[in-house]
Amino acid sequence: MESKYAINSLFPEELKNWMIQIGESAFRAKQLFHFFHKEQLSEIEKATVFPKQFIEKIRKEKMDKIVLWKRVDSKKDNTKKYLFKLQDNHYIESVYLDNQGSHSTLCLSTQVGCRMGCHFCASTKQAFIRGLTSAEILLQVYEIERDLNCKVNNIVLMGIGEPFDNYEAVVRFLKLFHHPDGHHMSYRNMTVSTCGLVDEILKFSLEDIPLNLTISLHSAFDKDRRLIMPIAKKYSIFQILNACDVYFQRTGRRISFEYTLIHDVNDTMRDINQLVKLFKNKSMHINLIPLNEIDEYNKQSPNTDYIKNFQQELIRQGINATIRKSQGADIQGACGQLRGKETKGEDIIEINRNN
Repeated sequence: MESKYAINSLFPEELKNWMIQIGESAFRAKQLFHFFHKEQLSEIEKATVFPKQFIEKIRKEKMDKIVLWKRVDSKKDNTKKYLFKLQDNHYIESVYLDNQGSHSTLCLSTQVGCRMGCHFCASTKQAFIRGLTSAEILLQVYEIERDLNCKVNNIVLMGIGEPFDNYEAVVRFLKLFHHPDGHHMSYRNMTVSTCGLVDEILKFSLEDIPLNLTISLHSAFDKDRRLIMPIAKKYSIFQILNACDVYFQRTGRRISFEYTLIHDVNDTMRDINQLVKLFKNKSMHINLIPLNEIDEYNKQSPNTDYIKNFQQELIRQGINATIRKSQGADIQGACGQLRGKETKGEDIIEINRNN
C-alpha cells in the first residue's frame, strides 16, 4: 500500500480504497477498522473473522504497535503511571487518573521527548526524538483500558511532548478517536494542552474539532515567561490571547490557562494584578498548579495556604480560578514529571513484557 500511514492509522474510507487496490471486498475495510478501533486489537493473526489469505496481506503492511512495559501505582490514590516501549525501542509514559470513581482521565503523550524546553518540566530534559503516530497515541488508550478492564471518560494531551508540534498526527488521532465506528469519544471529553503555538491554534480553530483547549501560560509577563519557557521568545502573550479569542469565536469552547505556581518566580501580588489585567471580563479560566518538583529545576512550590490565598485574590478581583488537585506526585506521574525512559524500583509492576 502506498501510504505514509500505518494501516491502524487509516480512516474507513482510506481502508476501503486500499481494499479496492488489493482486490479485496470493500466491506473488509469496515471489519478491519472495527478490529483495530472497536475491539482495540492489533494481533491480526488472532482475528477469526478474516480468511488466512487476507491476514497474510495485512501482515505485510506497516502496523504501529506499542508494548505496555511497566506500571507504577500510587500509594496515595488510584493514580497509575504507565511506561510504554515503542517499536524503535524508545519509551513514553502515560497516566491514568481516577477521580474517586466518578470519572477517569488519561493523560497521553504525543512525542518522544519535547522541543519546548520549559525549565520546570521533566519531559524536556531528554533529547527530542520524534512525534508519535496517531496509532501510537491511540494505543496508549487501548492498552490502558485493556489493563484496567474499563472505558475512560476523558483524555488530555498533556503528557510528554507539545501536541501542536506534532499537528498532523494529533488531528488524525482526535478524529479517529471520535469516529462513530471506533471509540467514539465526544470531543467535549477531550483536551489539548499547548504552550501557545499561535499559528497552530489558528489552524486548529478551522478543523471543526470543538474540544477543550488549554494554554500553558505560567507567567503573566512576556519578559518573565521567556525566562522559563523558551517558546515565549517566538509568541507574545498578546498574540496567544488574540488566537484564543479566534478559537473561542469559531468553536464556542471556553479556554483554560494553566499557571504553575513557582515560589519567588511567578507568585507575587504583581503577578496577580497582571493576570487580572489580562483576563478581566474574558470568558476564560485559570487553573493554578502547585509546582511538581524535579531534580533538574531547583525551585519549589509556594505552601498550600499561600496558593489558596493566591486563588482567592484572583476570585475577589473577578477571575475564575481553581487549584488543580495534585495526583501521582509520589510516583513521578504528576504534571511536569513524565519522562521517556526505562524506570526501576520495587513498586514497578511488570506487565505484558514482550519483545
